[in-house]
Amino acid sequence: MLRPAPPSPTMFLALVALSVVACLDTVFCRHASASQTYDVVPPPVCKNHNGEVVSFIDSGSARPGIAAGMARRDADGKPIVLRSNYSAAPPVFQSFIDRHECAHHQTGDVDRLHPPRNGPDHLMNESISDCVAVLRLRDEDGYDKAGLDLVAAALRHEMEKIGFPEISISSRISNIENCFLKLGAPREYIERVLKRRGLLQP
Repeated sequence: MLRPAPPSPTMFLALVALSVVACLDTVFCRHASASQTYDVVPPPVCKNHNGEVVSFIDSGSARPGIAAGMARRDADGKPIVLRSNYSAAPPVFQSFIDRHECAHHQTGDVDRLHPPRNGPDHLMNESISDCVAVLRLRDEDGYDKAGLDLVAAALRHEMEKIGFPEISISSRISNIENCFLKLGAPREYIERVLKRRGLLQP
């Protein structure tokens, strides 16, 4: 099945109340202490659904202590991912952020009409990008179950600090675990998404 299970009504209401998003916002953030820093990992290879190379750009430290990624096109129309304060997040989480934001380019989200923030279609886009991210970590970076557990633990830590209820946290982690264990190669998954959206290149 291509589409991950939609969020429960409780999860949806929690997300609306918190107004925390990933694509073009900062769902992946780390409120680290000012003294705790990490080495910044190199970005992954990323091309969008049209074959354009996506550039990863350090956008500086506008919000100290918070690491975040943002997928968009720049003023010249070039696809980019802005990386903010990555040294505030552990490497495993930096890698997850990068691949999640890249997925918004790979699946065409950035070039489509953005659905209402925190609405069902928006949350589905985020779930799909989560799937692509963990599949790439598994197949391209060699993450095993132990690696997945590190990603899940980092995600849980951040969501708890932001204030998500347990049902929201466990639902998202369950989606990631199901993708990691059951779905095929990331390219095949992305192609199915693009085909359904009418964006698959011949």
